Amino acid sequence: MKILVAGGFGVGKTTLVEAISEIEPLRTEERLTTAGIGVDDLDGIESKSSTTVAMDFGRLTLTDARVVLYLFGTPGQERFWFMWDDLLQGALGAVVLVDTRRLDRSFAAVDFFESRGLPFIVGANCFDGEQPYTAGQIRAALRLGDPATPVLMLDARSRDDVRGALLALLDLLIARARAAATV
Repeated sequence: MKILVAGGFGVGKTTLVEAISEIEPLRTEERLTTAGIGVDDLDGIESKSSTTVAMDFGRLTLTDARVVLYLFGTPGQERFWFMWDDLLQGALGAVVLVDTRRLDRSFAAVDFFESRGLPFIVGANCFDGEQPYTAGQIRAALRLGDPATPVLMLDARSRDDVRGALLALLDLLIARARAAATV
């Protein structure tokens, strides 16, 4: 099963893939350079020193090798968004990671998946172990189109939190498949 991990620049997508992957993740990280000044918005993430320039890839095997999740982390910078449609091919769902300190950077990812009809969950990354907003407040701020879209609090560094988010996405995908089968 192909799952996308998407979101804005600096929200923790690479960290999330690394936290859960059972293999050494493929990373396409490059150092940020002075060439990105004026292009890359580091407001609020000034200590960030590298960025994904293509994608991240990880794998997680569930239930005795009968279900394998292939995780594709998208690049977050706007200049690399042209790759998202290619990465979307064959995906069953997505985790949209958001940083509530910079929530305005999240609208494009939410809009992308809503406009393409790909089921997704929202994971609010709790930087510094805290989240000042409730799931309902985050849902309202993002103006999610589908009231069934889960909004979860997680720490992208925590394997348990990431596993919970992926299981929530799988639950959503199963519920949608069952609903479609009864129609």
